[in-house]
Amino acid sequence: MRRAFYALARPFTETAGLARWMLVAGVVLTAVFVICAIFAPWLAPYGFAQSSAHGVEFAKVAPPGHGHPFGTDRLFFDVLSRVIWGARTALEVVILSILFCVVLGVPLGIVSGFYGGWFDRILVLVMDALYAFPSFLLAIVVSFLLIDVYGGSVIAVSLSLTVVYIPQYYRVVRNTTLSAKEATYIEAARAIGARDFRIMRRYLFGNVVQSVPVLGTLNAADAILTLAGLGFLGLGIQSTDAAEWGHDLNRALADAGAGVWWTGLYPGLAIVLLVTGLTLVGEGLNETLNPTLRRRRLLPVVMPPGSGTASIPEEQS
Repeated sequence: MRRAFYALARPFTETAGLARWMLVAGVVLTAVFVICAIFAPWLAPYGFAQSSAHGVEFAKVAPPGHGHPFGTDRLFFDVLSRVIWGARTALEVVILSILFCVVLGVPLGIVSGFYGGWFDRILVLVMDALYAFPSFLLAIVVSFLLIDVYGGSVIAVSLSLTVVYIPQYYRVVRNTTLSAKEATYIEAARAIGARDFRIMRRYLFGNVVQSVPVLGTLNAADAILTLAGLGFLGLGIQSTDAAEWGHDLNRALADAGAGVWWTGLYPGLAIVLLVTGLTLVGEGLNETLNPTLRRRRLLPVVMPPGSGTASIPEEQS
């Protein structure tokens, strides 16, 4: 338990200056949406597709006021409830897509970089082709292919994002494996008779996945924008299936010309804040885990009494 606590606290204790404040601000912003996602049934005043309460139907496009702090939209839905429930949808999609990317991309990258040969060349060709394709356009194409199988569900959108981001995980892990497999400790493991699977699992895995958390955090921010874009185009999750901020923005277009600002402001603000929070977390982790970016702190060295030597600063990473 103590070891896990130290591991979680490490980014904060080993970061100084602007990087630490970026990380703290990002964690706070992200934590707000995580809390909304987990406790949505208790925090949201109504359901995401609820248009009436106690036998009374909500007013259509009602401005913010008593009973509806963020107002209502054209479907009689409470905007505040849609925003809170939308946090759960966004985090579900992001977590599933990143989980799929890690489960598929990391093993493929390790095996491809470790063995090389024709298997490596084929995977590199496929991943480079996917990576060269415009990411948002690729997500649209995959969504079209999956919409008949899964419909506008969380699984369909998550798989669409997985196809977009899996080449990044594969390339990062493969390139790290190519350099790590030539290290002395790998040669020592071969010399004592360790099998290939044991080498990849025991010695390579822990060293090649260190950059995956940073990549996952930055991809999470981009995935929120991609999800919102798909919802805005009508390819994401529909209003009656789950609350989704991009789809709410699409419906708010018709309200903008009529002076109805609240139906689009709050979902858009939620997207901006969550993306900002995840981006700050990713940048803060990057400066913590990357030794070339980590800011050095000068700590005074206290000499023993009577040594006659003044205190001099010591560099610490």
